[in-house]
Amino acid sequence: MRVLYFAWLRQKVGVAEEEAAPPADVRDVAGLIRWLAARSPGHAAAFADPRQVRAAVNQEFATPDTPVAPGDEVAFFPPVTGG
Repeated sequence: MRVLYFAWLRQKVGVAEEEAAPPADVRDVAGLIRWLAARSPGHAAAFADPRQVRAAVNQEFATPDTPVAPGDEVAFFPPVTGG
């Protein structure tokens, strides 16, 4: 699974992208966030408030219950406002 981080999430995690192999019980975006948050202090800081994180799975906006699988591309980014 390819995981991408944008904006302040990238700063907190310390990388723009990484390859991840979560365990089989990680089946959705919410589970992936919980698993990633346990990987390092930077990950924990990035996902400290999951309500402030948006996700896309395979370049489609995703909700916490969106399924994830090996081979997916999952991107995390802050909420975006337009004007």
